[in-house]
Amino acid sequence: MGGLFGGAPKMPKVDTSAQDKMIQQTQQQIEMQQKETERMRTEAEAERRTMEEQMAAKRKATMRGGKRSLLSEARFMPELGVTDEEQTLGG
Repeated sequence: MGGLFGGAPKMPKVDTSAQDKMIQQTQQQIEMQQKETERMRTEAEAERRTMEEQMAAKRKATMRGGKRSLLSEARFMPELGVTDEEQTLGG
């Protein structure tokens, strides 16, 4: 009857420090992987954003019509066009 009321010998404590250390290392590895994943996600988001901005700029340039390509830097004020009638073609 000694076994029913706690008279039986107790089990010796098992040293779990090695397991605890492995668990801690595993948790650190998981945290590092999560940080790396988050960093890569933010980089991918930034890259996607810049690509979208570039595509929007291209769309805007094609919609506006390319006025800029018709302006010559050789003229003093290219927005005014050719002012001298003597220098026009066919004149």
